[in-house]
Amino acid sequence: MDLQDMRFALCIARHQNLTKAARELYVSQPTLSKCLQKLEEEAHGKLFTRIDNRYCPTYLGEQYLNYARSALALERQWKQTVADVDALQEGELNIALPLMRSYSILPKVVTAFREKYPRFTLNIYEESTGVQEKLLLDSKIDFAIFNELFPNPNLQYDLLKKEEILLVLPPDHPLKSAGIPKKSCHYPWMDLSLFAREPFILYYPEQHTGSIALELFQQYQIEPPVVLRTRSSLNTLMLSQQGIGSCFMSESYVKAMPFENKPDCFSIGESGIFSTLYVAYRKGTVLSACARDFIELVKERS
Repeated sequence: MDLQDMRFALCIARHQNLTKAARELYVSQPTLSKCLQKLEEEAHGKLFTRIDNRYCPTYLGEQYLNYARSALALERQWKQTVADVDALQEGELNIALPLMRSYSILPKVVTAFREKYPRFTLNIYEESTGVQEKLLLDSKIDFAIFNELFPNPNLQYDLLKKEEILLVLPPDHPLKSAGIPKKSCHYPWMDLSLFAREPFILYYPEQHTGSIALELFQQYQIEPPVVLRTRSSLNTLMLSQQGIGSCFMSESYVKAMPFENKPDCFSIGESGIFSTLYVAYRKGTVLSACARDFIELVKERS
C-alpha cells in the first residue's frame, strides 16, 4: 500500500468531499477519484459511500483509515528516529517553563543532560502560562512545562508529576508546635482553623496556588489578614522567612531555595493538597529523543 494513497484517503474522510480534499492536496479531482477507485479495487470493496453528496467511510473504509493512521504514525516515528540519530551530533532544545520552576528543575537536570548531549544548546524561556502557550503554537519551542492545565485543542498534554502544596511558616512561629504526625501526610499536619488571625502572604486569586488558598480559607471558614499579594514565588518565600507572614508553596520551590535554616513546612487539607505539573507540546508532533530524555530527567530528579 502506498503512503500517499493513505494520505489521500484520510483527507477525503476529513472533508467528506472530493473537491475540498483535492484542493488541500493540490491535485485535480479526477486524479483523486482515480486514486480512490484504485484503492477500492485493491480492497475488493467500497471504502466510501455517498450520502447527500458527502463521502462517508464504510465499515471497510474505517478499517483502512485506522490502518492508514497507524502506518503514517510509524512513518513519522521512523523519520524522527533518523533525525534523532543525526541530532545527537549537535543541536538546540527550546523549553518554556515558569520562572520559579527553572530554579527548582534546571540545577537538577542540566548537568546530566549535558553529559549525554554535550554539543546541544538549551534555550530556556521563563514565561507565564499564556506566553508559553503562544510560543508553542508559534512553533518557537519544543515543549513547555505548565503549573496548571488550561486545555488548548491544538496541544497535547502529558502528566509530568504531582507535588504537594505546603503551608510554610516564618521562623519561630508560635504555632509551629501545633503540627501533628499523620500517616497519610509526608509532613506534620496542620489545622488551618488555628490561623484565623495569622497574617499571610498570598498569590493572586487567578494563580493556581492563590485559588487553592482561598478555597482552603473558605473550607475552614477563616479570613486571616493578607499583608501582601505577589505573583513571585521567590518574593513570597523570602518575605515569609523574614517574618512577614505564612504562605502556601509548592514543595519543590521550598527545597530549591538556599535557606540557611530549613523552613517549617506542614501538610494541609485532609491528606495533603497537591498540584499537577504537565508537559505540553503541539498535537501531531513527535518529541525528539533529547526532549524525551530531558523530560525523563525532570521526572526522576525533581
